[in-house]
Amino acid sequence: MSNANTPIDDDLLVKYLLGEVTPAEYILVENWISASTENRSEYERFKLIWDESQQIAAANVDEDAAYTRLHNRIHTNQPAQRQTPIRRLKTSHWIGLAASVVLICTVLWLTFNHVYDNGSISVVKIDSRGKVRTANLPDGSVITLNSHSTLLYPERFKGEIRPVSLQGEAFFKVAPDKSKPFIIKVNDVTVRVVGTSFNIKERNGKTEVIVETGIVKVSKKQSSVNLIPGERVTINKDEGVLSKEISKGKLYNYYLTGELICDHTPLAELVPALNEVYGAHIIIGNKALQNLPITTVFKKQSLDDVLTVIADTFEGTSKITVVRKGKQIILR
Repeated sequence: MSNANTPIDDDLLVKYLLGEVTPAEYILVENWISASTENRSEYERFKLIWDESQQIAAANVDEDAAYTRLHNRIHTNQPAQRQTPIRRLKTSHWIGLAASVVLICTVLWLTFNHVYDNGSISVVKIDSRGKVRTANLPDGSVITLNSHSTLLYPERFKGEIRPVSLQGEAFFKVAPDKSKPFIIKVNDVTVRVVGTSFNIKERNGKTEVIVETGIVKVSKKQSSVNLIPGERVTINKDEGVLSKEISKGKLYNYYLTGELICDHTPLAELVPALNEVYGAHIIIGNKALQNLPITTVFKKQSLDDVLTVIADTFEGTSKITVVRKGKQIILR
């Protein structure tokens, strides 16, 4: 990249270190590195974190084989243009590996920039896989991970902050410490607190933060908002503007309590939660129904029972009919 002031994507740097870039991408990164001393220093810091992360990532069972192969490639003494072509990893392997490495690098980057001694840094990784898991952090914070979620954090919080990194969904009960803020990195979103409870959900390029107690600061690039109890913010990957709104009910904590609590909750919010909880494919076939509010509590009921309650709740002018077409359920 010829412009020294133009940032480069971290994912591209990861691909560059793996030797997975195209010729055009290789030239792009090389030009960016050589454009300024600042860029070269940033690259060297990134590579240092990368090298530290390899030892950690290599300990994860699911990625052992792929990571070992990539580790050998990174440290080859052959110049990049003379390397023997090596078969590309399957897309699913690449995505999983890149996500793991970026997650590790995030925690290490935060830690390296806020630690003042020269002691070694160990990073703990918790992968909930297919079940809900609870983690007790060294500061007394308690984190409950939803299924298919990953949390990384330093073995000890030694600097001026308490940095962690999340993929997936988790409920945080952060131990109060005004002198050492608790910081969560979720992709390019930063959540900063000193002691509070809240839920973070990151799926399909969208990040949602809902506050239960205390005050939470959510930032993305130059935009930030402060949330208080009952408020939430939803950030799409390609959008930089953060706008908060009132959270009507508690649909987010089903994995914690087994309850879907609706408090004047619009159907347009309830339906996605039902699809996730029940693995269903419910759609609202009439746009006029989207903002209809429902107030009730669903607690470990069958999907059929839930649909019956919805249909019985709205009668008269707002009557809802449940129509099934194969695996699809349409609310009309």
